[in-house]
Amino acid sequence: MCGFAGFFNGCRKVGDRNVLKAMTDAIRHRGPDDEAYYADDVCSVGFRRLSIIDLSGGAQPMFNENRNLALVFNGEIYNYRTVREELIAAGHVFSTQSDSEVLLHGYEEYGSGLLDRLRGMFAFVIYDRERRALFGARDFFGVKPLYYAFVGDTFLFGSEIKSFLRFPGFVKELNGRALEHYLSFQYSPGPETFFKGVRKLAPGHFFTYSAGRGFEERRYWSPAFDAEEDRSLTYWTDAIERVFDDSVEAHKISDVEVGSFLSSGVDSSYVACSAHVDKTFTVGFDNGPKYNETDYARELSELIPVKNFSKVISAEEFWDVFPKVQYHMDEPLADPSAVALYFVCNTAAKHLKVVLSGEGADEIFGGYGIYREPLEWAWYDRIPFGVRKAVGIAASKLPAKRGVNFLVRRGLRLEDRFIGNAYMFREDERKALLKQPTDAASPARMVKPYYDMVRDKDAVTKMQFLDLNMWMVGDILLKADKMSMANSLELRVPFLDKEIMALAGRIPTRFRVNGENTKYALRAAAARRMPPKWSTKRKLGFPVPTRVWLKEDAYCDRVKDAFLSVAAEHFFHTDKLLKLLDDHKNGRADNSRKVWTVYTFLIWYGVYFGAEPLTGKL
Repeated sequence: MCGFAGFFNGCRKVGDRNVLKAMTDAIRHRGPDDEAYYADDVCSVGFRRLSIIDLSGGAQPMFNENRNLALVFNGEIYNYRTVREELIAAGHVFSTQSDSEVLLHGYEEYGSGLLDRLRGMFAFVIYDRERRALFGARDFFGVKPLYYAFVGDTFLFGSEIKSFLRFPGFVKELNGRALEHYLSFQYSPGPETFFKGVRKLAPGHFFTYSAGRGFEERRYWSPAFDAEEDRSLTYWTDAIERVFDDSVEAHKISDVEVGSFLSSGVDSSYVACSAHVDKTFTVGFDNGPKYNETDYARELSELIPVKNFSKVISAEEFWDVFPKVQYHMDEPLADPSAVALYFVCNTAAKHLKVVLSGEGADEIFGGYGIYREPLEWAWYDRIPFGVRKAVGIAASKLPAKRGVNFLVRRGLRLEDRFIGNAYMFREDERKALLKQPTDAASPARMVKPYYDMVRDKDAVTKMQFLDLNMWMVGDILLKADKMSMANSLELRVPFLDKEIMALAGRIPTRFRVNGENTKYALRAAAARRMPPKWSTKRKLGFPVPTRVWLKEDAYCDRVKDAFLSVAAEHFFHTDKLLKLLDDHKNGRADNSRKVWTVYTFLIWYGVYFGAEPLTGKL
């Protein structure tokens, strides 16, 4: 696990080393163990290393035998030994035992076809000195990030955006469209970022770049759902157990100790029960049992048995570290659980370098409660859509409550009402909130390409596919990478494996989500290794008491100060912000998630732009 930064333009020669070191120093947290650089008259690359595999021989940038290819790589290739044997049989000579070298020789042998042979999490760039060209790729699910930008005729690439801010000539300017999208999704969706001109390489994509042919991006992999309806639950349970064990063993490959995160939920519990690690790590809050999973984790750890390390996060710790969290995130993320993840990573990093975690199980196996919505009162959907739409419009004028909300939501098509697990501000709400709305696409337009890819699937599968491509990438995996790397910790996700996705995509919807529970088949597999207290437990996520804190004077006043700031006045109608906050504090509405979304942006903006004149007119 590491970080890299580089630039390519074919003419820059002066000051390369100083610029490169500044860019790479900005991401030192990703790799405190080592640093190295390479530069010629075309390309400059810098690398920070967190040593996990081949501790003495895996240094980067790494070169092939004749040094015409140079690699920088962040991640792990879990099947590298198998691919290595194939390449040796084809005549390639290896000088290290690292998984990194497999990418170099694999690219020599297979070109972009190498990606089809890999199993792992990765973001890497290979510089071809002879062709004066770059080849870069991001893993199947988007576990590891890869950003790029153009500054004049110079192409920048790297693991984090903050490296680009150190490059001479890079103009730091807010992307107003990203803010508008963020207000709906609570994260930055799609390829654009909050920094104008900086883009993300999408999961399952690779790029090529050369001065002559320019930049090209292609998708090489996509998750697929093709259910096999004639198999029994026992068949799927057996298959999950077998394939998951194989994935866990692959994800444990390391030359250093591996531990595991552990909450009260089935996902992390299944990982911990299957991995046979020595240490587990848990955090909670001192706001009652609803927000504290440490007792569950401690009890299961005693049953396994393993040693559990836990931390209870105070409100002051949470609020005080929040600006640091947003700094490491690169872009604002209004998911409060990111702060909890920061603390559990910090706790684990005091004991080891690598942890396993349960991310991805909900999206792959159908774990979110919202996935049950299309199955509830299914008869209502048989009413002609025009009638449901009219009823929904009428219901929207009534005070919000459970029955009314049902009529409003079911008066919309799935593609309009479900944009992922978070839907903060509707298009009309965000435009009313912003002083200078942009031409940003509507939420429905943002998600349409993914719905179009599964137009022939059932509603639950459509929701899962959308979350796999958007919510999981923009929220779940963003915070997993950035919070672990902020603490120089490698986080591995055994559920996010190509073989597990291939299996899960064959499981019928009724064994994923049904009237009895979510993740039905996965829970059946988990029940073979843990008591029902864990295998059947309702999903909580990482519960954080922001709803409670925002009703307390001390924290409500912090948010109010932010809502009255110069930055807030620049971007928003502050009277509307203050009403959201006041209505929440006084119990007239639960606006906690909307309030937190705006507050998060303002904290992030203060971190990256606060010491400068206001920029980024919308």
